[in-house]
Amino acid sequence: MDARLNVFTNPTVGKALKHLMALGGQIKQSTVPAPVQELVALRVSQINGCAACIDMHTKDAAHAGETPVRLNLVAAWREATVYTEAERAALELAEEGTRVADGAGGVSDEVWARAALHYDEEQLMALVLHIAFMNMANRLNAITRQPAGDYVPGQFH
Repeated sequence: MDARLNVFTNPTVGKALKHLMALGGQIKQSTVPAPVQELVALRVSQINGCAACIDMHTKDAAHAGETPVRLNLVAAWREATVYTEAERAALELAEEGTRVADGAGGVSDEVWARAALHYDEEQLMALVLHIAFMNMANRLNAITRQPAGDYVPGQFH
């Protein structure tokens, strides 16, 4: 598959992407554990079918020490026994926050309450920003048909 646009050579897009990447970097610096951030990024990207982001976050997570079993089971996290309750709460929040257009009514009070058991207010805001950021990145990549497979861990950090 060929990309519709080369987002890295367009000067206007390049300026905007620089700011977007800075936002992503700020979110990464939050106190939400890095493995949780990568699992959330991967799950949101799976839901949205963003191959480029799935490629990136799978490789970054593996490079950071995440196990293949946990990475491979993210799509079926509800049935998997390899995630902590905190990770499950973040994945559930990510799913409901991503599927707002599916008629599910957004994030339910129950899902929010489960997430709040494991994350403080600052971490919850970081998770919300991360979920929104990943949805935006997924859409940018999907619309411009960014290819997957060539990402090198840490390439954009």
